[in-house]
Amino acid sequence: MVVEDNRMVRGLIVNILKSKGYTVLDTEAGWEALGVCEREKGPIDLILTDVVMPHMSGPELIEWLRKVRADFKVLYMTGYTDETIVQHGILEKGVNLIHKPFTIEKLERKVREVLDKN
Repeated sequence: MVVEDNRMVRGLIVNILKSKGYTVLDTEAGWEALGVCEREKGPIDLILTDVVMPHMSGPELIEWLRKVRADFKVLYMTGYTDETIVQHGILEKGVNLIHKPFTIEKLERKVREVLDKN
């Protein structure tokens, strides 16, 4: 599942992942992602979410989603530096993170890396 409030960025990510054979659910906002996760019957292997979004941050979203289901891994994406997001308490050190802008190859590699982790 891709959760990204920027329509163009979300569309690009969804197209890249679909072209690589992934089945992708895409949502614009945290509340929308919560509804999709509640309704989706099949597994959701990965949540790729922006860190900073209006109304609900990526970490807040993941906290809520873990109450609904726990069958997913998480990859955060951000345009902020590691230092900024850790210093401001937005994310903890060591989480799966990809920085925007990223290349197609970097996105593919990072998604595969997160999915392959135990």
